[in-house]
Amino acid sequence: MNVLKFGGTSVANANNITQVCQIVADKSKEDKLAVVISAFSGVTDLLLSASLKAAAKDESYRELLSEIEKKHFDAIKELLPIQQQSALLSHVKRIVNHLETLLDGCFLLGERSARTSDTIIGFGELLSSCIVAETLKQSVAKSTYKDSRELIRTDDNFGKANVDFAKTNVLIKEYFASTDAHVIVLPGFIGSSENGDNTTLGRGGSDYTAAILASGLNADKLEIWTDVNGMFTANPKIVRQAQPIASISYQEAMELSHFGAKVLYPPTIQPALDKNIPIFIKNTFEPNVYGTLISANPEKSQNPIKGISHIEGISLVTLEGSGMIGVAGSSKRLFEVLSDKGINVIFITQASSEHSICIGILDSDSEKAQKAIDNAFETEISRHRIEPCIVEKGLCIVALVGENMKNHQGLSGKMFSTLGKNNVNIRAIAQGASERNISVVINERDVKKALNTLHERFFEDNTKQINLFVMGVGNVGEKFLDQIHQQKKFLRDNLKINLRVIALSNSKKMIFDEEGLSLKDWKQQLESGENADIGRFVQNVKTLNLRNSIFVDITTNQHVSDSYHQYLEDSIAVVTCNKIACSSVYENYVDLKNTSRKYGAPFLFETNVGAGLPIIDTLKNMVASGDKVNKIQAVLSGSLNFIFNNFDGNSSFHDVVKEAGIQGFTEPDPKIDLSGVDVARKILILIRESGYEMEMHDIENKSFLPKECLDTQSVPDFFVSLLTHAKHFDDLYDQAKSQDCRLKYVAQFENGKAAVGLQFIPKDHPFYNLEGKDNIVLFFTDRYSDQPLLIRGAGAGAAVTASGIFADVIRASNN
Repeated sequence: MNVLKFGGTSVANANNITQVCQIVADKSKEDKLAVVISAFSGVTDLLLSASLKAAAKDESYRELLSEIEKKHFDAIKELLPIQQQSALLSHVKRIVNHLETLLDGCFLLGERSARTSDTIIGFGELLSSCIVAETLKQSVAKSTYKDSRELIRTDDNFGKANVDFAKTNVLIKEYFASTDAHVIVLPGFIGSSENGDNTTLGRGGSDYTAAILASGLNADKLEIWTDVNGMFTANPKIVRQAQPIASISYQEAMELSHFGAKVLYPPTIQPALDKNIPIFIKNTFEPNVYGTLISANPEKSQNPIKGISHIEGISLVTLEGSGMIGVAGSSKRLFEVLSDKGINVIFITQASSEHSICIGILDSDSEKAQKAIDNAFETEISRHRIEPCIVEKGLCIVALVGENMKNHQGLSGKMFSTLGKNNVNIRAIAQGASERNISVVINERDVKKALNTLHERFFEDNTKQINLFVMGVGNVGEKFLDQIHQQKKFLRDNLKINLRVIALSNSKKMIFDEEGLSLKDWKQQLESGENADIGRFVQNVKTLNLRNSIFVDITTNQHVSDSYHQYLEDSIAVVTCNKIACSSVYENYVDLKNTSRKYGAPFLFETNVGAGLPIIDTLKNMVASGDKVNKIQAVLSGSLNFIFNNFDGNSSFHDVVKEAGIQGFTEPDPKIDLSGVDVARKILILIRESGYEMEMHDIENKSFLPKECLDTQSVPDFFVSLLTHAKHFDDLYDQAKSQDCRLKYVAQFENGKAAVGLQFIPKDHPFYNLEGKDNIVLFFTDRYSDQPLLIRGAGAGAAVTASGIFADVIRASNN
């Protein structure tokens, strides 16, 4: 004998019922079956709502009653041939008429007793089961219907009746021994008291009905048929990468069920556990999928974690005070108060000092609990020995569950560090001595991020999903997105990093997609985006609250750089090629670095100096290892190096600067490059990263531009001034040539002083043969005193800058 239970979604409509009947027909060829049926999906809620409306004298309950009737009549008309419909339609009509009488009574009395409520909400299973039973007779001749109220005896604890197993088991065995039917269809959820009153078995009652029958019949197995492929490693609606669990123990299943795995409810398991009856969780709509087997001896797994579950809508209630220390019975009084009020305690933790005890309950019980506790401890509170109880709402419990967790060290540490890195604050912690469950209480707004982060850590082969929010999609930004698109598979396969671009913004438009933007047509998507707004962009990033988030700034905008603090304080990493923040006032630079450390959010800006060259990273490693930088000499502008390498007497300075802009080597306003401000920012950043305090105004800027060029107010005016002062630039070239030197724009730091400016570089200097757009940096340190550490390579261009940003994104991802 096997017992099958079909949930509400499995019998939601005629098509689904047809599928159920096919499954039962196939199964009945091999075994005798008891088939438990839930109410049609949504009907129990309609019944509950109708009863409440009727008791509140709201006549709209009649509309709900009509909806319930129509739903069942429609199913009958689709499922049965016309000539077979009449008897069943009449039977259903009689049930509906009885239901109408009860609702009318509630309306007339203006109240709804617990006993009446149980009778009303049990009608859903009575209606659905008789329809399924009649439909099944078309494919299984030896099938029949049996009312569960005639078999399951309970007390009169209406709403959640307690089963009298001694009497129930006798009734079950007697009936099944007496029938020659091969398939028996029964309504779930309902029973009856010794007095004959209708009762219900509480949440998950249809599952419980099936387990009661399985236990009473000593069934070979119990199958719970639902709309998912078994129990999952996490809620698949929240964690898209969640995987079905093939095999799990009774205890693990109970833990997951307790902590919100809605595919099964804890009471269901106990009767089957007592008889060691295996439970299968199966999908009605994919019947050939294996599903989940719950048994005493599940298959062993290398992963000690079986699943991650959660309960939302939790309040933490804290009772604390010196009056609890060493006082016997404080905890007893607290729990008695809650028990008397019918409040279920879901979570408990107590400080070893006995100064406080913290419990987790449902939000809906929090106000009742607070009043009851404060009343119970009124004397101690008035004497200031105990504080009035503190209630924090809007929380969530997240639990790691696994039978084998006790044999693996460090799981708690991995859990806490994983949450901490994503700015998920843990409000309370509980772990039983069995180590089968580690539970934490967190803010409800963080639940999606927490579940996905933990699932990624424990179930996804350490593949880390990185969510990028990119501001600035010009030349460099476009190359950056191209590189991500090209390397996405490589990163996933080789570095276990799954990069997703969640948001893009330019100066006009911005677009967000929580599931990740397609990089094949991002330009078209961005064109149809909403109007760009830096403040709203920041708020959207925070509202999405995704794990492993990185903000990527590929602009030269000061307002964008001013937003870095907001990201870092929310544990969102910042990767930037924008030099403004790190070359701003020293206090702001230090504050950004400290904020990064405080919240564990990387703040990376390798491309601030030398585009894709590993200059800052190398410098950081030297300083971290104890080396001291004494002197820096550098050509830090690929733009200026390109310009002076191509300013060879054959073209005007104006034309060379124009060409540099066309090739993307200068800023849109080339005066930023030629004025030396950009180079000054770069050397300032290197000085600060070397451990020295310096401000921008401390750097001497020896400009080679005439004052009229510097004073221009627009880009066209600037280019006009270059033509006007052509002789000035020609003279500089001629002077350098006469000395057998080359023009290079050099940044230098030594003895606490820094300067930037144009220099004549002789042939024997390392800078002389610096070609194209290359940069070069010489670090003179305690360890590199005789021969400086030299870093050289392309220091400008969209592709190399984008690659530097990409490298920082990878560094942040590996943090």
